Amino acid sequence: MKRLIAAFAILLALVILPQFVGKYYVNLLTNMLIVIIFSMSLDLLVGYLHLPSLGHAAFFGVAAYTVGIFSTKVMNSFWLNFPLAIMMAGAVAALFGLLALRTRAGYFFMITLALSEILWGIAFRWRTFTRGDDGIPNILRPDLGFIPWSLLDATHYFYFVLFFFVVAFILMYVIVSSPFGRIILGIRENELRMRALGFNTWLYKYACFIIAGLFAGLSGVLSVYLNGFVSPAVLHVALSAEGLLPVLLGGAGTLIGPAIGAATIVFLENMISAYTERRLLFLGVMYLIVVMFTPQGILGLIKKMRLKRQVKP
Repeated sequence: MKRLIAAFAILLALVILPQFVGKYYVNLLTNMLIVIIFSMSLDLLVGYLHLPSLGHAAFFGVAAYTVGIFSTKVMNSFWLNFPLAIMMAGAVAALFGLLALRTRAGYFFMITLALSEILWGIAFRWRTFTRGDDGIPNILRPDLGFIPWSLLDATHYFYFVLFFFVVAFILMYVIVSSPFGRIILGIRENELRMRALGFNTWLYKYACFIIAGLFAGLSGVLSVYLNGFVSPAVLHVALSAEGLLPVLLGGAGTLIGPAIGAATIVFLENMISAYTERRLLFLGVMYLIVVMFTPQGILGLIKKMRLKRQVKP
């Protein structure tokens, strides 16, 4: 009950806050929600399967490029481009999963990085469709038709993203709380035992990999409509690292943890960008701090503090 009340309070704050802040901060909140969706999708692999990936940007980028290419070269239709982009992200995840899930531990980490960099190379070189490092500009936000207000307005687009954020969070929470989610956790803890019980562990991991790719694709679509631009940077390893850091910072395997971590990282990056452009240096320092001082993340640290209080007489 307490969690439900807290969730409702946060949602209410998100609904009200854009009415009292300027356009810059509304866009910042919008980007924060998109990063949270991306980080939670990666948490399905990192936290619930212990499969650290440095190629998650591939699904984000494929969806973003699908929207960019079709919006500028075919038709700027949300009802066509949105599902197509999500399906493309899922298809790439299905293909990558066939290759990556044949490996384990560090090999999985490296092959996901390699596969993502292949896509980055294609986007960088295939100028006919992707325009190379120039990127694709002038990607217009969709006109949904039945909504009386324009998504060109920053506040309106924020509520548009907020809707998908709530839907994505509920769907991921249902997934990890379902029998499927419990089987995934069982595979994480002891895959050999789950095999002995008759579960096709590879198939469950493959399904989870595709689901994570679909949600990453959703964040890519929302991001490209926010920025109106897509370039090879959305496929780069740096973006995967930016998604991985909030998972580690907030606490892997919780969904709430990556959300807290992503909100913290976006806020800190915004503050630091006012003083320096060395964003990657900041991310590197944050990685070191998390690994050295809070390996269980913010939520893990809070749990330890609670246990210490309970132990004290």
